[in-house]
Amino acid sequence: MNVVILSARTGWHTDELCRALTERGHTGRVLPYEGLRARLGTERGIAGDLSSEGTAIFDADAVLARIIPGGSLEQIIYRVDALHWIEKRGVPVMNSPRAIERAVDKFYTTALLQEAGLPTPETVVCEGLDEAMPAVRAMLKDGGDVIVKPIFGSMGHGLVRLSDPDVAFRVLRSLEQVRTVFYLQRAIDHGGHDLRVFVVGGRVLGTIERSAAEGDWRTNVTRGGSARPFELPPEWEPLALAAASAVGADYAGVDLLPSRDGTVFVLEVNAIPGWQGLQRTTGLDVAGAIVEHLERKVVEHTVHKADRTRSGGRARAGDLAAEFPV
Repeated sequence: MNVVILSARTGWHTDELCRALTERGHTGRVLPYEGLRARLGTERGIAGDLSSEGTAIFDADAVLARIIPGGSLEQIIYRVDALHWIEKRGVPVMNSPRAIERAVDKFYTTALLQEAGLPTPETVVCEGLDEAMPAVRAMLKDGGDVIVKPIFGSMGHGLVRLSDPDVAFRVLRSLEQVRTVFYLQRAIDHGGHDLRVFVVGGRVLGTIERSAAEGDWRTNVTRGGSARPFELPPEWEPLALAAASAVGADYAGVDLLPSRDGTVFVLEVNAIPGWQGLQRTTGLDVAGAIVEHLERKVVEHTVHKADRTRSGGRARAGDLAAEFPV
């Protein structure tokens, strides 16, 4: 396979993906989203093409979509729309742009998790301070705290924990000035621990338990938290698998939050997950598992495409599997 890896930058994760591709006889090239160039128009018989740094992306057998760099609203929409176009032109994209759009939005992710019947913490999302403060007061009245989260964000950035209504009012009033959307979630008593479950191709690859650093309540390893291997109980696996399926992700990092009362909540789904902590802690070849699933996805896509286009006979999966061994 010839695989394009679209990413904000090169680094450990893209190096791992290229390593895993090479070990399986494939080629991988990392290209920047910022270099995307689309050529369109029918006046001169232009077929329409998309490239980055001179590489024709539609010629790839597959695209691995990694971190989309920050930018203006137009830039981000253009980059995601490019992923949609790549998929529309018949090149498998993993994860799909639809899955990325769903998972990057905490509001929509939470709504999809709820629709899937998964346990999620009490959450209120609104735009006005007049709606936000009554929700905060109601949650605080029960003796718990409230977590204010940005709709778009990761790695624990931008989270504020509130336990006093007067402080909450000042924080929310400041956020209202920048036209934020309030995502307010009841804090769960979890003893400073949560789980990151890595799902690939409809199976749990591995799990780590993350613990908050002393004096902090956020468990993110990037914020000083620690991690250790964790044997996920069989009855918790369906929660992680259903969460990844709810957003349509081929691979994902699913955050589970076991509370002190025994309830296990599904907190978030990351469709462009990192796995350095998981791999360092468990020794798993995560990039290898991702590439193996991509091979299967390309085979299935090619079989489906052949079935649609051939007038006689059917493409045999075995023949295609010989070209893309799994």
